[in-house]
Amino acid sequence: MSGNNENNPLHGIKLEMIITKLVEEFGWDELSKRINIRCFYSDPSVKSSLKFLRKTPWARTKVENLYLRTFKN
Repeated sequence: MSGNNENNPLHGIKLEMIITKLVEEFGWDELSKRINIRCFYSDPSVKSSLKFLRKTPWARTKVENLYLRTFKN
């Protein structure tokens, strides 16, 4: 079973850390332009983003892909 995570570049990285690093890199304004998700432009916070992204797989995938493009090159 451990073989499933060996090739996952996000293995061991929590969603909260992903959001925090993206906000540090881009800020909420730029992040909302890159990924048009309401929790990024309407009263944004890490907490509200976590709540939404945990329930919305398509949005989480977009955030994870932006993180990988930005930090995993």
